[in-house]
Amino acid sequence: MIVPARFNGPPGTGNGGWCAGAFATAAGARIGGPAFQVTLRVPPPLDTGLELRDGTVWAGDSLVAEVTEVADAGAAVPSVPHGEAVAAAGGFPGFAAHPFPGCYVCGPDRAPGDGLRIFPGPLPGDRTAAPWTVPDGVSTETMWAALDCPGGWTAIGTSGRAFVLGRIAASVGELPAPGAECVVVGALSGVSGRKATVDSSVYGPDGRHLARARATWLALI
Repeated sequence: MIVPARFNGPPGTGNGGWCAGAFATAAGARIGGPAFQVTLRVPPPLDTGLELRDGTVWAGDSLVAEVTEVADAGAAVPSVPHGEAVAAAGGFPGFAAHPFPGCYVCGPDRAPGDGLRIFPGPLPGDRTAAPWTVPDGVSTETMWAALDCPGGWTAIGTSGRAFVLGRIAASVGELPAPGAECVVVGALSGVSGRKATVDSSVYGPDGRHLARARATWLALI
């Protein structure tokens, strides 16, 4: 496996959600199949040969991640109408201050067609929502990426601290069509010290639930 450089999160490392989706897929995750959980042990390197060995991902002698099938991927976050998601995205905190503005998923510096440009803005009750225009070539990895940052911004937005993904369990029931106008929502489940537990879901244009995730994010400071 190789994580191409365009799928970055923090500078020089892979986006946690996209990489976790790639690792889970390599370990057997599939559309409509069981949930998988990925624990990142180091920031995933870019453009580097990676090897899956018995449920672990290695870059040479460095352990990058652990992958396992799990019973579920948390509870679905209730959806909101597309117009409400558009309005919420207008208040995306990352427009004013973003720890990683070049992030493949939520970076405002990424051009349309290059990044996913999912901008999760705040909703009442420690939730976020954003519209998402599905790109060509949508895949399991794309869906895991889309589930990533909308959950994380529930922690970033409420605390003002920079967080990165530590662990994510996800289940993808269905891929949306390229060009579909989806809604992605996130919710903060709890914070303990440097750890934040978050949930996220993707909904299709018809309101059908497509994917969900539960993740643990870690504050950098």
